[in-house]
Amino acid sequence: MSIKKHPILGDAPEAEEVTVILDGVPIKVEKGQMIAAALLEKGIRVNRYTRKNHAARGIFCGIGQCTDCVMVVNGQRNVRTCITPVEDGMIIETQNRTEEQK
Repeated sequence: MSIKKHPILGDAPEAEEVTVILDGVPIKVEKGQMIAAALLEKGIRVNRYTRKNHAARGIFCGIGQCTDCVMVVNGQRNVRTCITPVEDGMIIETQNRTEEQK
């Protein structure tokens, strides 16, 4: 959940919403948020599955150094979603998802 009221910084300005497509489903997120943060705010914690064991992975470092948050964004694999801002109409897919995980 985004911080809307802060004791020192005050109230956050009203954020514009954009629509992204996540695994074929349109969702509304705040414009300017990083993809991983926007998805986490919506309760989506899995960004990819490992190739060998199909283990779920999500945000780990949050600063673009690891690859746990990578997803397929607009057809491009291995996009680090913790440092990539959302854009209206963006198509985001869980990476290495199997049929059983859909």
